[in-house]
Amino acid sequence: MQKLINLFLMLVLSAQAFAQTQIKGVVRDGQGQTIPGANIYLKDTFDGAVSQNEGSFTFETYEEGSHILVVSFIGFKTLEKPVQVEGKSITLELKLEEEINKIDGVTITAGSYEAGEVKKNTVLKPLDIATTASAVGDIMGAINTLPGTATVGESGRLFVRGGEGYETKVFIDGLEVRNAFGATAPNVPTRGRFSPFLFKGTSFSTGGYSAEYGQALSSALVLNSNDMPTQSQADISIMSVGGDVAYTKKWDKTSVSGKVLYTDFRPYQNLIKQRFDWEEAPSSVGSEFVIRHKVSQTGIVKVYLNTDRSSFSIKQENINRNNVKDTFDLENRYFYLNASYKDILNKQWSIKSGVSVTNNKDNLSLNRNGLFGQELGMHSKLALQWDASEKLSVNMGADWFSREYLQRTNPLNESPFKTSFKENIMANFVEADYYASNRFVVRAGLRSEYTSLTDQHFMSPRVAMSYKLNNEGQFSLAYGQFVQAPQNEYSIVQPALKPERATHYILNYQHIKNDRIFRVETYYKDYEDLVKFEVERDFDPNNYNNNGFGSAKGLDVFWRDNKTIKNTDYWVSYSYVDSEREYQNFDQLMTPSFLSAHNFSVVLKHMIDPIRTQVGASYNFASARHFHNPNKAGFQNSSTPAYHDVSLNAAVLLKQNIILYMSSSNIFGRENIFGYEYADQANDQGVFESRVIGQAAKRFVFVGLFITLTKDKQTNQLDNL
Repeated sequence: MQKLINLFLMLVLSAQAFAQTQIKGVVRDGQGQTIPGANIYLKDTFDGAVSQNEGSFTFETYEEGSHILVVSFIGFKTLEKPVQVEGKSITLELKLEEEINKIDGVTITAGSYEAGEVKKNTVLKPLDIATTASAVGDIMGAINTLPGTATVGESGRLFVRGGEGYETKVFIDGLEVRNAFGATAPNVPTRGRFSPFLFKGTSFSTGGYSAEYGQALSSALVLNSNDMPTQSQADISIMSVGGDVAYTKKWDKTSVSGKVLYTDFRPYQNLIKQRFDWEEAPSSVGSEFVIRHKVSQTGIVKVYLNTDRSSFSIKQENINRNNVKDTFDLENRYFYLNASYKDILNKQWSIKSGVSVTNNKDNLSLNRNGLFGQELGMHSKLALQWDASEKLSVNMGADWFSREYLQRTNPLNESPFKTSFKENIMANFVEADYYASNRFVVRAGLRSEYTSLTDQHFMSPRVAMSYKLNNEGQFSLAYGQFVQAPQNEYSIVQPALKPERATHYILNYQHIKNDRIFRVETYYKDYEDLVKFEVERDFDPNNYNNNGFGSAKGLDVFWRDNKTIKNTDYWVSYSYVDSEREYQNFDQLMTPSFLSAHNFSVVLKHMIDPIRTQVGASYNFASARHFHNPNKAGFQNSSTPAYHDVSLNAAVLLKQNIILYMSSSNIFGRENIFGYEYADQANDQGVFESRVIGQAAKRFVFVGLFITLTKDKQTNQLDNL
C-alpha cells in the first residue's frame, strides 16, 4: 500500500511539473477595432499563435517563470509585454499602437505638385520638365502644362489661379531668386533663367504653400539643386540659337562645375521670318559655376553662381504717332549667388541655412531717352527641423529679405532724375506636422513679417490637413494668408503703399494607382489691399492707394498615365477660373485682360526602342480673354480669339553619349492673338485705332546636338533636354 501511495504522489508531482499554461486574449488597435492576423508569441520560444478574424488568439506553453509576450503586425509598433507563466490560464487585452510611416503614409497634397525622384507622390520628374514639347527646355514652360496655370503668350511668365505673373516667386534651395525671368520688352515673351538639369526636384505650389516661404500672393516654385555628381564629365551643346560647354570635376567629397553659354538669335531670325522688327536680335553670354562639398556624412555646402549679359534692339509701332516706330534698346546684366548648407545634426535635429544675392541692371533706351533700373536683393535664412517624435515634426526659423531699387531717367535735352527706395523685411516662421495616424496628418503654421518701408507687422496663419481613404486615395484641405510687397514700379512712386494680401481656401482629392495619377482640386482666393492708381504710367504719388480688391475661384483637374500604353506616358490638365478685380486703373470690378477662363493641356511622350528615339507632342488651349475696346460702350467689353498650339519634339540617341534633339512649337502656324493695343485719342472719325498683340513668328523651331564626354562613354544628356 505504501508503495502505491508513493507512486501516486510521484505521478501527481510529475503532472504538475509538465503542466501546460494557456495564454489567450484579443488584439485591438487604438480605436478598439480587432486586428486579425497579428503574430503573438513568447520571446525566444516557439510557442505562439496568430489572431483570428475577430482578433482573438489562444495557445499553450510548457514554459515557466518570467517571459516577454511579443505582439506584432504590419503598420503597428511591436508590443512587448511581461507575463508570469505559472501554470494558470492567462487572459489578455492587447492594444497595438499604429506605427507612423512618413514615406508611405498620408501627405499634404492640397495646392502642391511635386517633381522629383525622392517624392512618393511625384507628379512630374525633372526629365518630364525638360522633354515637354511646348516648353523647349524652359522650366516655366513645362510648369505651364499643369492645372492652375494660364497661357499668357505675350509674357511667358507664370500666371497662377487668377494671379498676375509677379505673384509667383521662385526659390532655389529655399532661397529667393529675384528677376527669375529674362529681361524683355513690352509684349515680347521671356523665359526662365535656369536650366532644368541643375535641379533634382521641383515643388510647384498653386496655393496654400508652407509657412517657410513668403512674399508671394499666389504661388511658390521651389527648386532643389542637385547634390554630389556621380562622376566627372564634360558636356558640349550645339544649338540652332547658340551653344554651351560645361565641365564637372568630382573628387571624394568635393565637386566643381562650370558652364559657359552663348545665345544668338540673329542667324535663326535671318532664316525664319519674324513679325517683330528686330534691329538687333536678342543675344546673351552667360556662365554658371557650382561648388559642392560634403562637410560630413549627412552635411553638404553648395555655392551656385549665375551670371548673364544680354541685349537687343527692337522697333515697335507707336499707335499714338501714326504708327511711326519707336526704337526700344535694352542691355541687361544679371548676377545671382546662392550659398546653402544643410545637415542632420542628430536623430532629432536637422538644419538648413543660406544666403542669396541678386543684382539686376537694366539699361533701357526709348528713342534715345534713357532709363536705368537696378534692383539689389538679398535673402538669408536659418531653419531648424525638430523631429520631436514619430508623430510630431516641427520646422522653425527666420528670414531676412532686403531689396533696394534705383531708377534713373536720362531724357533727351533734360537733366537726369534719380529716385530710389530700400526695404527690409524680417520674418519668423514655425510649422508643425502632426501625424495622428498613417491616414491623417495636420500641418499648422504661422508666419510673422515686419516691413520697414511702412513700419507694419503681419501675421499669416496657415493650416493644411490630409485624410487617406485607402492606399490609393486621399483628401486634403488647406487655408492660408499671404502678403507681398508692391511691385518696384509702384513703390518707387509711392513708398507708403502697403503690402498686398490674399487668403486661400483649397480642397483636393488625389488618387494614385498602377502608375496612374488623378487629381481634382477646387479653390477660392480673396484679395485685399491691391494697388490702385488713376492712369497707367502716372508718377503722382497722391494717385496711388491700396483700395483694390478682388477674388478668384475655380477647379483644376489632372490625369497622368504611363501604364496603359506601352512605352507611352501622357498627362492631361484642365483649369477653370472665375476671377474679378478692381485694381490698378480699373474703376469697377471686372475680369483682368490676362485671364482666360478655361485652360487645357495634353502632353504625350513615346519611346521607340528599335530606333532609340523619344517622340513627344503637346496641345495647349486657352479660351478667349477679355479686353477693353474704347470704341464700344462699357468696360472690358471685347474678347480675343481662343488660343491653340500644337507642338512636336524628338530626341534621337545617335550614340550612347550623343543626342540629336528637335522641336517645333505651333506646327500648324495658327495666328494666335493675345490682345489689342488702342490709341490714347480718337482719330478724326472718332475711332480709336488699334493694332494686334500677337506672336513673334508663326512657330519656333529648335535643333540641338548634345555630346557628353566621360570615361565610360555611357552617360548622355537625355535628362537635360
